[in-house]
Amino acid sequence: MRLQFILAELGQGLRRNVSMTVSVVLVTFVSLTFVGASMLLQAQIGKLKDDWYDKVEVSVFLCPTGSPSPTCAAGEATPDQIAALEDVFESELADEIQTVYFESKDDAFAAFQERYPDGYLGTQLTVDDMQASFRLKLTNPENYEVVNDVVTGRPGVEVVEDQRRIFDSLFLALNRASLLAAGLAAVMLLAAVLLITTTIRLSALSRRRETGIMRLVGASNLFIQLPFLLEGAIAAVLGALLAVGGLWVGVKYLVTDWLSQSVTWVAYVDESDVLRIAPVLVGIAFLLAAVSSVVTLNRHTRV
Repeated sequence: MRLQFILAELGQGLRRNVSMTVSVVLVTFVSLTFVGASMLLQAQIGKLKDDWYDKVEVSVFLCPTGSPSPTCAAGEATPDQIAALEDVFESELADEIQTVYFESKDDAFAAFQERYPDGYLGTQLTVDDMQASFRLKLTNPENYEVVNDVVTGRPGVEVVEDQRRIFDSLFLALNRASLLAAGLAAVMLLAAVLLITTTIRLSALSRRRETGIMRLVGASNLFIQLPFLLEGAIAAVLGALLAVGGLWVGVKYLVTDWLSQSVTWVAYVDESDVLRIAPVLVGIAFLLAAVSSVVTLNRHTRV
């Protein structure tokens, strides 16, 4: 009987405040879409770092002919200088380096021709235009500075380049986009809280007489407030489910079916990542509705 009464009160409240309920659903949908987008961006950054940082290498470019670098004043790197560098990698930096690959000028030219077989440069450049180098796979990519400090300035070394720095600007841009989405989400969540509070207050005021009678007959606070709590929770959770659905559709058709087919060498977030954050979004919606409703009802269901 009590459950039937609560459901009847809930239905009555939703019918009386249809426009406000729809507004709560839409605002919650938009705000949690931004929250979800921020979470997915962070997940994407994590995937890129895990994938790319495992593959990036430190390139030690050796002196070519005519280099302006002070360490290359004697000209092109000699076999003795190359052998000395190999000794450094195998002794002083043995704990920091996982693998060492030496790319001669002939190897560099062959790789260049393979990459640009029909291009103008591929037909004009020669082996002598190439630059020999060492490619170092580090045990821990974060320890680039250790390798750089030991190798930079040695005879025969023109420059030491950390490939990871190429991606730093990309990760910075993605992080800023994520922070922007989080900022917009915070503003929209505040709007959702205010709207839920207003909706519950109006609903409580419109049924002030009924709640007064319920107080007089000895109804508990929970029994009186539960229909109002459920109104806010249902609207907020519906908004969260719409946000999950919107994110799933966006990832499915924009990322999985289009972007991942166009750029195949990148690891992307997928639908499973959306489903993974879905409980978090629903939980945020329910928590916002619960807190907003309790604070409001404590003030507006008194007689």
